[in-house]
Amino acid sequence: MSTNLPPRRAARTTRTAGLKDNENANARPSRINTRAKPISVNAQAVATNVTGGSTRATAPTAASRAKIGSNGASDAKAEAPAGKRKREALGEVTALANNRTKAQLAKGKEKEGAVKKEKLDAATGKGTTVRTTRQPLRTVAGTRHNRVVDDESEQVKDEAPILNVHDDNAMLIDLPPQPALPAVPVRKSLVSREDTSVATRHSDAASRRPTTRSSILAPRQQELEDEDDEPAHKRRRTSSDSPEEPEEEDAAAMEEARLQAEEDLITARIAAELEAYANDEPEADPETSPWDDLDADDVGDPVMVSEYVVDIFNYLKQIELTTMPNPNYMASQTELAWKMRGVLNDWLIQLHVRFRLLPETLFLCVNIIDRFLSARVVSLAKLQLVGVTCMFIAAKFEEVVAPSVTQFLECADSSYTEAEILQAERYVLKTLDWNLSYPNPVHYLRRVSKADDYNLKARTLGKYLLEIGCLEWRLIAAPPSLLAAAAIWLARMALGEENWTPNLAHYSSYPESALLPTANLMLNYVLKPPRHEAFHHKYAGKKFSKASVYMRQWALERWEEGTLVDLAEELTQLKNEIRAERVHEEVRVEQEEQRREKEAAERAERRLKIRESVALATASGSRPSAQRVASGSAGMSRLARPSR
Repeated sequence: MSTNLPPRRAARTTRTAGLKDNENANARPSRINTRAKPISVNAQAVATNVTGGSTRATAPTAASRAKIGSNGASDAKAEAPAGKRKREALGEVTALANNRTKAQLAKGKEKEGAVKKEKLDAATGKGTTVRTTRQPLRTVAGTRHNRVVDDESEQVKDEAPILNVHDDNAMLIDLPPQPALPAVPVRKSLVSREDTSVATRHSDAASRRPTTRSSILAPRQQELEDEDDEPAHKRRRTSSDSPEEPEEEDAAAMEEARLQAEEDLITARIAAELEAYANDEPEADPETSPWDDLDADDVGDPVMVSEYVVDIFNYLKQIELTTMPNPNYMASQTELAWKMRGVLNDWLIQLHVRFRLLPETLFLCVNIIDRFLSARVVSLAKLQLVGVTCMFIAAKFEEVVAPSVTQFLECADSSYTEAEILQAERYVLKTLDWNLSYPNPVHYLRRVSKADDYNLKARTLGKYLLEIGCLEWRLIAAPPSLLAAAAIWLARMALGEENWTPNLAHYSSYPESALLPTANLMLNYVLKPPRHEAFHHKYAGKKFSKASVYMRQWALERWEEGTLVDLAEELTQLKNEIRAERVHEEVRVEQEEQRREKEAAERAERRLKIRESVALATASGSRPSAQRVASGSAGMSRLARPSR
């Protein structure tokens, strides 16, 4: 049986050899054929062709099979461009080469071998002799493979399609598909003319590929050329000078001038304030200085007993000297020290707060303890018993409802018995000769506070400073009236009131110079670290307006902690600072008042504008325009027209 197929022509093909571009090895992205079969699969396919086994069609050999099965050489030539386009789509088109192609071809270590392989024809069953070129070694790090194309290979390539047949002996190192490197811009002048001619030959195939090297580089090269052709732009102005800076400098200068004017005004006012007290006005004397009769206003109040008040305080001033303890009584005590007195009185202050007793009770209790210790030697084991007993006596003398002995024993952790407290009470009263007519410093504090117009802050701070005498043993020698006057003076100084007026001097019966030593001891105690926690916490609460915190903060703002201040030397400087602070406060208040007035004026102006705009809108809304009337009549006519 004869066949109509013409005899098959043997096609001689030459495979282009791959050569590594040393210069641009890492400059261009690689294009690895991801659709090609692995090396082992292609090698097995070739081996089966040699032994006469069944062939396995792969993507690179599809075009050659179509060519062999054609009816003539003319048909093969006609189908060659189609196979070529298919190979180009699969990524097997040879890349561009630079102008050093021939030189690198001579220096490279290219080895070619003619390997003959038998390939069965699908129609005749005869073997086909195919001559292939041996592939060179590829670099492991080669992310791109440039192909060198010479004149002969181009001629053969035009005549017949390339058969991509792999050889078992070819030392090919293929890497798995890797992501392509980003394109590097290359100037047009660096591309050789030969590469340009070769690139134009494959322009049709490049236009059909979605992304190729030429399509990536061409826009970038065009941009670089455009940048070279365009004139250089002027640099952006980076200097700090700008047209708006003069206005900013003027505003800053005006603000600085305003602040300077305010500062000059404050300085002038401070200087005037200090000049007014520069001549050292004579100190207010309790007897000779003019004072106001404040008791005349209390004539109709029987509680104030204004007709007897002067005689009462004169009598208290006389008997306070009879109830003063010995300031150095601790020298006769064998087991006690001044520190123990402070600890005992701090515990009694805690006890006083727990029972919510009157202030007079605490001061009378401390006076009884000091007077008893001045007369008797007490052991350390009995010191707490003395303190509880004296508090019990003072409570029965001052309070309306005094705590019982049992309650005091509970507070003392039942260290003593009820019989011991009652026996100690009789012993203390007998030692004091039943004299409890102690002029309490709280009475003097209220009397002096009347001359201060009953300033609540000053009197609260005065209570705190007055109670320091219960803990600071150096204040034992000060009489109650002096303690009260010094406490009010220092409290007023902390509040910014530095003047000791004639009324204060008269109703306290002490001039300012007589108060400095006692006030100095109080101030030095405040500057020391807090040692008596119960006393400090008592006056750190809201009930006493945090007097202990305020006084300590005020003192530490002016002196270091633990400093021994001498008020006699620093009094002038302290008063000048207080006057300067008062001037600053007055200026701040004036500025705040001006700001509020300005804001009120702006609000009034804004409210006036809103009312005017509302009135204008109301007036314009009440008069409908002619256009609005015409449109309304037209709408009514449309509504009146019957529908079809």
